[in-house]
Amino acid sequence: MARTRSPRIDKTPFEAIITDLTHDGRGVARRDGKAVFVSGALPGERVMAEQTAKNRHFDEARTLDVLEASPDRVAPRCPHFGTCGGCVLQHMDETRQIEAKQRVLMENLERIGHVSPKSVLPPLTGASCGYRRKGRFSVRRVNKKDRTLVGFREQDPRFVADLSECHTVIPEIGGKVAQLAALVESLDAREHIPQIEFIAGDAAADFSGVALVFRHLQPLSDGDRARLAAFGQASAFAIFLQPGGVESVHALWPDTPQLAFALAPWDVSLAFRPLDFIQVNAALNEKMIARTFELLDPQPQDRVLDLFCGLGNFTLPMARLVGEVVGVEGEAGLVARARENAQRNGLSNAQFHAADLTQDQRGTAWMRQGFDKLLLDPPRSGAIEVLQQLPLKQFDRIVYVSCHPGSLARDAGYLVNEQGYALVSAGVMDMFPHTAHVESIALFERR
Repeated sequence: MARTRSPRIDKTPFEAIITDLTHDGRGVARRDGKAVFVSGALPGERVMAEQTAKNRHFDEARTLDVLEASPDRVAPRCPHFGTCGGCVLQHMDETRQIEAKQRVLMENLERIGHVSPKSVLPPLTGASCGYRRKGRFSVRRVNKKDRTLVGFREQDPRFVADLSECHTVIPEIGGKVAQLAALVESLDAREHIPQIEFIAGDAAADFSGVALVFRHLQPLSDGDRARLAAFGQASAFAIFLQPGGVESVHALWPDTPQLAFALAPWDVSLAFRPLDFIQVNAALNEKMIARTFELLDPQPQDRVLDLFCGLGNFTLPMARLVGEVVGVEGEAGLVARARENAQRNGLSNAQFHAADLTQDQRGTAWMRQGFDKLLLDPPRSGAIEVLQQLPLKQFDRIVYVSCHPGSLARDAGYLVNEQGYALVSAGVMDMFPHTAHVESIALFERR
């Protein structure tokens, strides 16, 4: 069978006028009538660029030199910007970043859902650096360089960025990336550790609240275990090991670390495990919960349904405000911990159910219960499957928290154009500053 050749890339530098920004933060230009997506370029700029990939309908390129800079351009704080793929908008003024995300949301609502909100919510923002409390570093031993790299993937995802620091990650971790690389390099198993996951809650009695999970593909020697434990003690980090799947994760040091974070405005604390999903940005999470409740307007007599509830990030604070709240989540382990969290917070009016919300749930007991209001926080794929099953007429208000504007727009179109709801308001929340990720929220009311 003949092998298909990749299109030949022309490395000749060319001048480009940038007219727009893509959803993933690249500048848009045209070259000989064909769209070109240029990394590192902003709308209104004239740049010299070099082609990096060629496709049928568009080409890709990177900025070599900025000939005429946009007034929105700023100096990136991070020395690794442009190589590391962890964030792509550090060269853009922070106010303009959130405005660009707001435009992405509105364009998706109009283009995909054929809807527009009656009002646009002011964006929720917070600190743009040192906010990321959960993530995954890739690890690679590069024998040609005789060293280990620890970092996020480069913009070319085949490679691991050689980071010395990270400004978006919380300082306790972002300032220790080079130390993590040196630690892995010192291990006998350095060629068999593909990733390090990090997560942070509130400080505990015996450690800082930061936990690291070292994935290892071969058993660790006693010496390696001792070196990892010593690093944890010196850094006040909890150290976990992961020799297999998620269930194989276990503590190395201290013996029984307790991970939890507080939601102080609602007098709630959520315990979690090191690979559980929690919101990446702690400060924005509290602002998001507050806005959600402002829009949903929970009342003491209300029964609220919270779908895709996870550990109970919304459910448990909501229980402080309403008569009863029912949380439904697809991952059974998260549901078990949500129930434990309800007990540890003394909340008897919060129920939790495990259910795959992409499948038919119309025969389940929770689906047949009566509710006043609905809250959804689905994954990137959205919530269309469960929305099409729910008896929606019972909900006077629906608040939809979204991590993907395209799926929100599709589902908004269903609620407005097929189910008779009004899209009252929508807006963005900067959960991931300096990235192109768009987190948003929308309020629907029955007409």
